[in-house]
Amino acid sequence: MLSGFKDFILRGNVITMAIGLAVGSAFTAVVTGLTNAFITPLIGVATQGAGDFSKAAFTVQGVKFPYGLFISATIAFVITAAVLYFCVVVPMLKVQNRFTKEEPVSIKAAVRDCPRCYTEIPAIASRCAHCTSDVEPLPEALEKAGVLPSQR
Repeated sequence: MLSGFKDFILRGNVITMAIGLAVGSAFTAVVTGLTNAFITPLIGVATQGAGDFSKAAFTVQGVKFPYGLFISATIAFVITAAVLYFCVVVPMLKVQNRFTKEEPVSIKAAVRDCPRCYTEIPAIASRCAHCTSDVEPLPEALEKAGVLPSQR
């Protein structure tokens, strides 16, 4: 029973996930510190307010609602998401796009049946290779191939 647990814990993806969570929580702490130290006071300067939302609250029938904590957490979340997107996601997408090759589209990939002999022919074909009857190419295939009807 314990050997199965040991195998589960020592599996690579569990350790990778644990490291990711630790780094993510540390990153969140850094961004929250940045938000509380710089961004929130800048918002306070821009709005002519105190800038410290953490103490903002209202009371209803003796119950205190600290809505400022929610505002601070929301600001920290938006900044964390923006930093992650612009500093991690966008650069990774650029790297992935640089190394992935686009497969060329073959104009013969789209096929259809000949209306006379029912054999499979390319959708761009204007004559059946089997029965030699004239067929009208499909407009979608011509568009995909970049061929105008007047160029045939």
